[in-house]
Amino acid sequence: MRIALLAAALSCFLAVHAQENILQQLLENSGDSLVREVLRQPGQFQLQVIYTRIDRDADNHPSFQRFSYGLDSGLYFYPASTVKMPAAFLALEKLNELKILGLDKNNAMITGAARPPQTAVHNDTSAANSLPSIAHYIKKIFLVSDNDAFNRLYEFLGQEHLNRKLYEKGYQSLRIVHRLSVSGYDVEGNRHTNPVGFYRGDSLLYYQGEVYSAWPADLRLRGQVRGLAYMDGDGRLIPEPFDFRNKNFFSLQDMHDILQAALFPEAVPAERRFNLTDEDYRFLWKYMSMLPGESDYPAYDTTEYWDSYVKFFLFGDSQAAMPDHIRIFNKVGDAYGFLTDVAYVVDFKNGLEFMLAANIHVNKNQTYNDGVYEYDEIGFPVLARIGRLVYEYELKRERARKPDLERYRF
Repeated sequence: MRIALLAAALSCFLAVHAQENILQQLLENSGDSLVREVLRQPGQFQLQVIYTRIDRDADNHPSFQRFSYGLDSGLYFYPASTVKMPAAFLALEKLNELKILGLDKNNAMITGAARPPQTAVHNDTSAANSLPSIAHYIKKIFLVSDNDAFNRLYEFLGQEHLNRKLYEKGYQSLRIVHRLSVSGYDVEGNRHTNPVGFYRGDSLLYYQGEVYSAWPADLRLRGQVRGLAYMDGDGRLIPEPFDFRNKNFFSLQDMHDILQAALFPEAVPAERRFNLTDEDYRFLWKYMSMLPGESDYPAYDTTEYWDSYVKFFLFGDSQAAMPDHIRIFNKVGDAYGFLTDVAYVVDFKNGLEFMLAANIHVNKNQTYNDGVYEYDEIGFPVLARIGRLVYEYELKRERARKPDLERYRF
């Protein structure tokens, strides 16, 4: 009996080990000199990658095999705009759970200001009706990673609600505790969120007053105080390490799993899903995969917002047009020299799909907030090449059957 148990345990260990090695082999056997340089310096670049292989059964139900490289949920990195993804999902969920007749994501959302430095929003000229809404903010988040759009969802959700809901679903290696790219807010200021009202025409459907809430920020992560220097808000160089302990955090594992829950809700446990309708999912999938130039409202100048503006894997090192048969459902982030993408990649022509998530740190001078990062020289090319390595592997690997991907076609 004991021998049988040991044999089973060894078999499981070898299976997991083999799974992990697939991604490792792809990276380490790459002939790409830049990828190999990054692998040779793990302390500098802190590369983390998750690749999930997807296979389908005769009923098109997916199964997943996950492989990782350098994954470390205890090591801090700044997640930047990736925090916008769960905020979008939870904003839709909150609307559904309010259970107010007629309230939906397309109602006008008017944001007030209760105290400095809060600002109000009464209109949005990029919308077809010139009015802000949850739907329009979500579009802007996924089309071009709009910061103000996230801030307005953060204010609707509130700091404690946003984090508690994710923790209750089992996503606990994260904290989302501040607005993005807006000045004047300290730790306390980010705990206060603006009053918000939802309208149909002139009729008020729902009003939420100013909310104060707090979420504990200490995750006891390594590397939260790092670097040699930083630039302060007045442009002065401070020769001290930069303190990220009151900054957002979102582990790569949780990013991957939250995206998986939104794209494959039937394939994850019920308690880890978001409370969304079928129409909500279709709406999210459409705008997560849409390119900026395909949008009318908002409309974007494609010389400024090219196809791969927020699609780092496969195409992030080029401003050329992306092929029509490949769609990427994702969310990216870049700030302070940290570059991240978490994605579901679909090739309709070749019948393949996979998930990929990665983070890399490109801040050679170890100075934060100075705007001097190696995104173009190292970050974007490495993420694009990792994407192509996995894609080329997927093109060659044998499958029992090709997936039916029509639900993701828009």
